[in-house]
Amino acid sequence: MLETITSINGTVNGVVWGPVGLALLFGTGLVMTVRTGGFQFGRFGHWMKNTIGAIFTNKNVTAHTTKEDMAISQFQSLCTALAATIGTGNIVGVAAAILAGGPGAVFWMWVMALLGMMTSYAENVLGICYRRRDAAGRWCGGPMYYLAEGLGGGFGRALAVLFACFCVLASFGMGNMSQINSIAGNLQAVFRVPPVATGIVLALLTGRVILGGLKRVAAVTEAIVPLMALFYLFGALTVVCVHWAAVPAAFAAIFRGAFGLQAAGGGVLGYGMARAISWGFKRGAFSNEAGLGASVLVHCAANVEEPVQQGMWGMFEVFADTMVVCTLTALVVLTSGLVDLDTGAALTGVEGSALVGQAFSTVFGAFGPQFIAVSVLLFAYSTTLGWSHYGTRAVVYLLGERAAAGYKLVFAAMVLVGAVMKLDLAWALSDTFNGLMMLPNLVGVVGLSGVVVRETQAYLKRK
Repeated sequence: MLETITSINGTVNGVVWGPVGLALLFGTGLVMTVRTGGFQFGRFGHWMKNTIGAIFTNKNVTAHTTKEDMAISQFQSLCTALAATIGTGNIVGVAAAILAGGPGAVFWMWVMALLGMMTSYAENVLGICYRRRDAAGRWCGGPMYYLAEGLGGGFGRALAVLFACFCVLASFGMGNMSQINSIAGNLQAVFRVPPVATGIVLALLTGRVILGGLKRVAAVTEAIVPLMALFYLFGALTVVCVHWAAVPAAFAAIFRGAFGLQAAGGGVLGYGMARAISWGFKRGAFSNEAGLGASVLVHCAANVEEPVQQGMWGMFEVFADTMVVCTLTALVVLTSGLVDLDTGAALTGVEGSALVGQAFSTVFGAFGPQFIAVSVLLFAYSTTLGWSHYGTRAVVYLLGERAAAGYKLVFAAMVLVGAVMKLDLAWALSDTFNGLMMLPNLVGVVGLSGVVVRETQAYLKRK
């Protein structure tokens, strides 16, 4: 049975992450960058000031909403989105990209992120433009709504249904099984905790949190995300600073590998530029989720009226995830002396988070793997909480509000399944579900790019 699933998944994966899927992902970011005049570059200071800067200068950004207000704060929406975004992809995914695609995969992760910032921006602008309140007063929005109402007609509605279906599948794959599997594997390897025990405990905790609704999920992620980010960034920066002399060589390997160039002579490695691009794009998409449309489902619940404002939060989300966290992980691995800087092959026989843990151990000793195990626990579990909301909104769109509780119970139960399943299959399924979810969303973003451009121009005139 598993062999059949693996075979079918491999076929579908080859389509959605083949030349067509990658071209659509790259092209959408490029189109939005060109049509907005390179907003992420030319207005860098503006959107940084109005996102991370506003957290410290504008109390309305962090102020909690009242019990009667069904919305959440802008900061809570960011934390919940980052909780779902910053996960095992930032640790395991980066290491996997380097091992499979060489150091050059990191460069293409950057490219995907720089263009993906505008894809995420466009998604969130459209999300605010087309959201609406339900009978209980909650904001409902996301790709389903801008596909069905923005594109309109039978085509738009069909894409909306497809997106919602793929989102539910992705919530079990990317947002649940692969994350929990990484947690269980690390806790077993480092602390000898049985995967079944990990699964049971996390399933119970997950059920307790997500059955409380978005406000409870947002409250938990608001507490976890800043803590986990500071914890990991401190450790990664320490490792990179200790290995500072190796940083130039690491960057040189990234740029050489991006274009298939050998360290000497300028020849072309058989490894290939195509492999670096493929793994860089896939792992980049897995990590920052730009193009998937998932984070829009929580950004739409923010107490904000200006579409561009929420769009800028989407840009910052991608920037923080890939340009900061993923880059630091890559430098930790590449400066550690544990991988071949020409091919990315491991020199010690370990892979994934174990490789990152070993890189941390070059500075922190025996505490290195423990540090990574705790980081994976925080990163991956917060991702699971964020994705539970995404899947819930997709189920509600398809089946109505009454189906939400049933979905949440199934989601919590799947945590146990994820803890004991085969890791390779979990990651393969996640890649496929991501790709399937991406396709209808990107069609909508490109088709509605004119709306994004008009909103952006109107905002800039007012400001």
